[in-house]
Amino acid sequence: MATQPNLTADTALKHTVPREDFQMVWPLPPRQRPNLKDYSAASLAAYLATAPLDEVDIADPMYWETDTHWTYFKRLRDESPIHFTGLNANRHRGYWSVTRWADVMAVDTNHQVFSSDAHLGGITLFDMDQDFIMPMFIAMDQPKHDVQRRAVNPIVSGQNLADFETLIRARTQEVLDGLPRGEVFDWVDRVSIELTSRMLATLFDFPQEHRRKLTYWSDIATADPEVPGNLQKDERQGGLMGMLQEFMGLWNERVNLAEPKGDLISMLAHNPATRYMPPMEFMGNLVLLIVGGNDTTRNSITGGLKFLNDNPAEYQKLRENPALIESLVSEIIRYQTPLAHMRRTALEDTILGGQHIRKGDKVVMWYVSGNRDERAIENPDAFIIDRPRARQHMSFGFGIHRCVGNRLAELQLKILWEEIMKRFDNIEVVAEPERVPSAFVKGYKSLMVRIPA
Repeated sequence: MATQPNLTADTALKHTVPREDFQMVWPLPPRQRPNLKDYSAASLAAYLATAPLDEVDIADPMYWETDTHWTYFKRLRDESPIHFTGLNANRHRGYWSVTRWADVMAVDTNHQVFSSDAHLGGITLFDMDQDFIMPMFIAMDQPKHDVQRRAVNPIVSGQNLADFETLIRARTQEVLDGLPRGEVFDWVDRVSIELTSRMLATLFDFPQEHRRKLTYWSDIATADPEVPGNLQKDERQGGLMGMLQEFMGLWNERVNLAEPKGDLISMLAHNPATRYMPPMEFMGNLVLLIVGGNDTTRNSITGGLKFLNDNPAEYQKLRENPALIESLVSEIIRYQTPLAHMRRTALEDTILGGQHIRKGDKVVMWYVSGNRDERAIENPDAFIIDRPRARQHMSFGFGIHRCVGNRLAELQLKILWEEIMKRFDNIEVVAEPERVPSAFVKGYKSLMVRIPA
């Protein structure tokens, strides 16, 4: 059997491929947007309710940190469902916002016209750095996407999920039993991050004692470098190169084992489709799997507790009927929408919702808006834990890029709420959460709670 050459960090950057620069084809007259840095959440919400649509760049992280974007998305759905934003073009070249359920579906299921390719910019509103392109199977088109995705599919097979269930439950019990009573603590740190980092370390067979590194790498991979306090470009790239170096050590340990282990690194190393991928492609797939395994579950764990506190009648409904946990989980994932958007690049001129999309244009599918579209979901702004057809949401995406780990995320959340309801009649949120300033990861930095003594 042929062996895989060992990967070394000094070769990694040689595998980047420059992409063609696309020109912004629908430039708008420059506008002067308001200075937002000193605005309150209430004033931002009021501004978004009345400002001209073309005056707003909803990708500004301020709207996400303050959770004030909802009114603007409703206005887009009603008034301009396929809407071009040219503000801040130096940051993002301008982009089309797709905000209705049916239009998001039309883009998400048409990979022949709307590309995810990393070399065209990738899957987020902001293009990958041209000197640091990380191909990953979610940012690939056919046929390479399916070939690489199949390499890791076994990690979420029915048998693996059954095997994971006992482990997830034992860890959940341990974490919940270790929480303080009658004291304020951070639910994000003590529960959300702790449970997801343990699961991620298991999926990669990564040392559990270093599991918080996985959370750190996920955070720096998705953070907006223009937000104060976040790592700048060079620092971020350095951190991700450190991640690559550490995982190359694991790869080199496992690639020539006669009997491969059942972890993600072994699956990638022993599958012919991924065994000889360049180091930057390995890095890209690592980022995809770490972020995918972290953000959906982590932020839904936090969001669910927040939503139940905000809706005490629903919390009481759950206390009276714990059998509602399965539909609760789906409603949490819809209501949270952990990844607010995915982006595509048009491969050809096309018409979408009556708008002329030109080849090279960015097309942003706002899942967070589609999940609140009254045309597809009844009373979508309400959190209803026994909602009919609760799994009808778009938080996992559609088409070939639908989240590979969706069943595992649902399983983790189901077990968590089963174990919570066995132990605690109430977990009280005592302060508003601190949110992530990002139009991509719709998440939480902290949520302070108290379990009554």
